[in-house]
Amino acid sequence: MDVRLITFQIHGDERGSLIAIENSKNIPFDIKRVYYIFGTQQGVRRGMHAHRNLEQIMICLSGSCKVLVDDGISKEIYHLSSPQTGLHIKDLIWREMYDFSDDCVLMVLASEFYDPDDYIRDYEVFLKEVRKKS
Repeated sequence: MDVRLITFQIHGDERGSLIAIENSKNIPFDIKRVYYIFGTQQGVRRGMHAHRNLEQIMICLSGSCKVLVDDGISKEIYHLSSPQTGLHIKDLIWREMYDFSDDCVLMVLASEFYDPDDYIRDYEVFLKEVRKKS
């Protein structure tokens, strides 16, 4: 599965901590879009789609959430709860975010600008595209 965890280096001293995010250094693509999800109500699932041509890194800046990833063959669940850890998800991976804590802020770095045509929102269509690519 084209999904992996990235651990970001923490820089800090008695004043606190800092993590730097830099294109092509600790992020394996040029960042074209950044957004964050917050204030998600209990029991709500987000995502529930895949992308045809987009990489993302999800970082839980505050609180926690779970991310289910699915490549059409196998599924894995990641628990994000640290701003030091990013979940790198490549194209044609179905993703669902859920089990958000009340204080969760999930930041997403994307390799492309928003394009509604890049989204696959129907799971059966996703499976067909995965099979076609294989």
